[in-house]
Amino acid sequence: MTDKTRDGAFALTRRTLMESCAVAAAATGFGLPAKPAFADAPGDPAPQMLSVRLAVNGTEHDLTLDTRTTLLDALREHLDLNGSKKGCDHGQCGACTVLVDGRRINSCLTLAAMHDGDAITTIEGLGTEEQLHPIQAAFLQHDGFQCGYCTPGQICSSVGMLAEVKAGWPSHVTEDLVGKAAFTDAEIRERMSGNLCRCSAYPNIVAAIRDVAGTEL
Repeated sequence: MTDKTRDGAFALTRRTLMESCAVAAAATGFGLPAKPAFADAPGDPAPQMLSVRLAVNGTEHDLTLDTRTTLLDALREHLDLNGSKKGCDHGQCGACTVLVDGRRINSCLTLAAMHDGDAITTIEGLGTEEQLHPIQAAFLQHDGFQCGYCTPGQICSSVGMLAEVKAGWPSHVTEDLVGKAAFTDAEIRERMSGNLCRCSAYPNIVAAIRDVAGTEL
């Protein structure tokens, strides 16, 4: 209800306003159906599964995977090969780098189903505890890491990069596109630019790769 002011006009009090709003809200709710008038949306469809044979580190594995499974998730979650790391999951950091038929790829950006029968090499397949891969040994010698999270991807990328140089593939900074690339520090940094190290161990990583390149190229 309202109250009169001294001059006879009606004034709306706070209590009256609250009561009016409550009555209006209750009246609006009458007659509404208990459930939505439209049918419930169907649930998510069941995932489509596919049989895939992955040849990883010289061993074949027959898997049944969701077709949306990335190669990285197949390696980590289905084969327990946790060396390849999930960093950005957007192909920007290189922590998930593996070798497929000798070429380096970001395993977070490719589907496992796309690599049926391909030869896949992860950090676990590059060397052994008794006989490290030359790149692994060089990273240890030159302290090419700090926390080590990016190191598996750095090493796999280094191996793939050296193979690219041997094959005569130029980089963005290669001056002579016909002759053999001069394996300078600038070449190494450019070719490894897809692998990030938040600890900033780049000088030691470059030194490790340069050391191995001097014996293999």
